[in-house]
Amino acid sequence: MARLPSPLKYLAELTPGKITLWCYLIWYLVTVVEHFDPSPGIWLSSLGISAVVGVALLLSVRGEQTALSDRWRTFRLFLMPFCVSSFSALIKGQGYILILPSRSLELYLSVALCAVFVLFVYFLKRTQRGVSAQQSD
Repeated sequence: MARLPSPLKYLAELTPGKITLWCYLIWYLVTVVEHFDPSPGIWLSSLGISAVVGVALLLSVRGEQTALSDRWRTFRLFLMPFCVSSFSALIKGQGYILILPSRSLELYLSVALCAVFVLFVYFLKRTQRGVSAQQSD
């Protein structure tokens, strides 16, 4: 059995915490698609908040050498405040309860896509274990 290609290998090696972060991103993207607002104010404000909070988060992990050297982690420190602020702006007045959409189709789509992602990662993990076990024989 062949080894997994690099992107699939990345997914197969995701920790539970990273899987959760990917599900957050899926949830966010469904919300953006459902409630997209092209007004530049939302996106520019979100970029500004991302810059301010991202720098603060970067400073808060400054002593952790791995945080500064890991470009993906640094990217996430800026991406998360952007997503939170734009999510908040997009759902304003949309009938959300906390982070849950009032429209059941949107809620089901978000949950279903996250579930499909988790099952896909689980399948890749099992596949990777099978490949590793065959290579050690």
